[in-house]
Amino acid sequence: MRRKPIQFSRSRPYHKNDNAHIEEKNWTHVRQYLGYQRFDKIELVDMLNDLYTTEWRLYFNFFMPSVKLLAKHRLGAKIIKQYDSPKTPLQRILNSDQVPDEKKTQLIDLFNTLNPFVLQEQMSA
Repeated sequence: MRRKPIQFSRSRPYHKNDNAHIEEKNWTHVRQYLGYQRFDKIELVDMLNDLYTTEWRLYFNFFMPSVKLLAKHRLGAKIIKQYDSPKTPLQRILNSDQVPDEKKTQLIDLFNTLNPFVLQEQMSA
């Protein structure tokens, strides 16, 4: 008998390949920087949380563009996907009408103080 019981995680019923889609962003956001090793030491939790809430968040939201799916059309058996041009999350917020102008100016001011090369160095450290 184990001292600590194993917790099983399951994907959705009848979707055996679900995990690949659930962890889709883990490769681009987590695995490229941190690798595939398991972080099971409690001391690392505070360090990783600090990384996510400071440099990591700023770097990915202000400097890393991503594409957004606009529409999907079925043409017989073929699915045609139409994507928006690559934009950073900051650019998407600035183009949005739902965000107040004062918040947009705060984000622009923050963006002007950031340097992506310095953020990358801090993330690596």
